[in-house]
Amino acid sequence: MLLKPLCSRALSRLCGAFLDSRPSRLLIGSFIKKSGIDTSEYEMEGFTCFNDCFSRRVKPGMRPVEQSEDSMISPSDGLLSVWPIEEGVVIPVKQSRYTVEGMLRDRKLADRYRGGLCLVYRLCVDNYHRYGYVESGRKSKNRFISGVLHTVQPIALEQGPVFMENCREYTCIKTKYFGILTQMEVGAMLVGKISNHEPGPAEVRRGEEKGTFLYGGSTIIVLVEKEKVRIDPLIFEASAKGEETPVLYGQAVGTRI
Repeated sequence: MLLKPLCSRALSRLCGAFLDSRPSRLLIGSFIKKSGIDTSEYEMEGFTCFNDCFSRRVKPGMRPVEQSEDSMISPSDGLLSVWPIEEGVVIPVKQSRYTVEGMLRDRKLADRYRGGLCLVYRLCVDNYHRYGYVESGRKSKNRFISGVLHTVQPIALEQGPVFMENCREYTCIKTKYFGILTQMEVGAMLVGKISNHEPGPAEVRRGEEKGTFLYGGSTIIVLVEKEKVRIDPLIFEASAKGEETPVLYGQAVGTRI
C-alpha cells in the first residue's frame, strides 16, 4: 500500500523535474557525504543541478575496458549475480522467479536464451550511473516497455516480479563471439528516464557509452545464449549462494567458450 503511490509515474516525473532544477544543487553535498562517494575518481565541476552530479563522469583512465576479444565485460559498475535460464525462468534476486518471455514480451526472442545465462547488474545510488555496451557488434532498434517504477530495495523485491513491472528498454547485439546478446536497462523508483544515446540500429563497440540512468538505484540485465560464455567461477559460486559480486564498468566477468 505504501509502495504504490511512491512508485507512481506522476511522482517520478515531479521528482525528476526538481532534480533537474538549479535549487536541487543544494542536495549535492549531503548526497556525496552520505553515499561515501570517492570524488577523486570523478569530474566534479560545472554541475547545474543534482542530476548532473548523479550522472557525473569518471576521470579518464578510471574505468579501463578489457580489450581481449575472449572476454565478456561488465557494462556498468554494480553488484553482479548470474543465473542459469531453465525452462524460461531466471532467479535474479531474493529467490523471486521471473520469466524471460515476461521481461522481453517476445516469445521467439526468449526461446533463443533457453539454457543460457542471465546476468543481473544492480546499481546502487553511489555507483557510477553511466553504462556501456557489453560487446561490439550490430545493435537492433531499442525497444521500450512501459511499466510501474519500483524501488530496488529488498522490501520491494520480496513483494512481486519487479523486473517485469518496471519500465525497461532493451536492444539485441549481434556479436562475433558471443552470439546475439540482449542488453536491458531497467528503471527504478524516482528514475523517470532511461537515457540511451543511440535509439536505432547501429554498429557499436564494447565499453562505448550506451547511456545513463538518472537518480535512483537501477538494474542492467544481459541475456546470453547457451554455451557462449564461461563466467568467472568466483562470481558463479557467489551467485549460487545468493551473494552479489561488486564489479566495475569494463571489467572482465567471463570468457567465451
